[in-house]
Amino acid sequence: MKVFVTGASGHVGSAVVPELLNAGHTVVGLARSEGAEAALKAAGAAVWRGDLENLDGLAKAATEADGVIHLAYRHDLAFSGRPEGFAEAAQVDLAAVKAMGAALAGTHKPLVITSGTALLSLHGEARKVTEADFLPRGPRVDCENWAVGLAAQGVRSAVVRLAPSVHSTLDHHGFLAMLVALVRKNGFAAYVGTGDNAWNAVHTLDAARLYRLVLEGAPAGTRWHAVAEEEVPFRSIAEAIGTTLGLPIRSLTPEEAPGYFGGFLNFGQMHCPASGAQTRASLGWTPTHNTLLEDLALPHYFSKA
Repeated sequence: MKVFVTGASGHVGSAVVPELLNAGHTVVGLARSEGAEAALKAAGAAVWRGDLENLDGLAKAATEADGVIHLAYRHDLAFSGRPEGFAEAAQVDLAAVKAMGAALAGTHKPLVITSGTALLSLHGEARKVTEADFLPRGPRVDCENWAVGLAAQGVRSAVVRLAPSVHSTLDHHGFLAMLVALVRKNGFAAYVGTGDNAWNAVHTLDAARLYRLVLEGAPAGTRWHAVAEEEVPFRSIAEAIGTTLGLPIRSLTPEEAPGYFGGFLNFGQMHCPASGAQTRASLGWTPTHNTLLEDLALPHYFSKA
């Protein structure tokens, strides 16, 4: 299968590309810079120069492929610190999915897009969410729902919801890396209250294998959870970081938390347990790589100040 991959040189993409190539697929990766182009060529993939705002280019690349995996996202907008940044990034994402979805209409080719299990908790759900759960509307939620709706237009569309912690040696800018930077900046590791709020988690290589399985065989209009660990207490994450850095570990009151976490506050307090049981049973996906805390016991998250 010839697969067009957006975000192919990014964190998850850098694992998805070799996963696809090793399974016998060919890959065309979207590259918006010379550095990304060089990385893709070195990995053995072909290159499509462009970006998420070039909708005609995305549509043409999708048309020429046998399937699409959409990983790219404007994280620079979403985490710009501007209140409107997250909504702007979500609009870029939705426009890209609409363009590629329209190009694939009636072909029954696979279009696999990316969402997150954390979206449900950030929109008010505090229980363990499953693949069957969804929200009616909201930033980035609209994109997920649009993709699922493409099944009625003859696209074998599917959504992979990533855990908030996708961890591995390939992760240089994700939430764990951001947490390590926060701990260094503040001089101590912290959690709010008892720190019992929990994240779900997945290793990058396990997530990459799931993307391939979804591409190859998931039914149209489905949602899947890249969840290897259903709930890891935030207190345990903070303690692991603080212990490795040799820094104190403290509990913060809700009033103290904003001064410590800043723009990361919602994620530091987030409680987002999630199940991946249906994904494992239906697709035969079995995570085999390190847990989140096992990765935090290794040096790669702490090698740079």
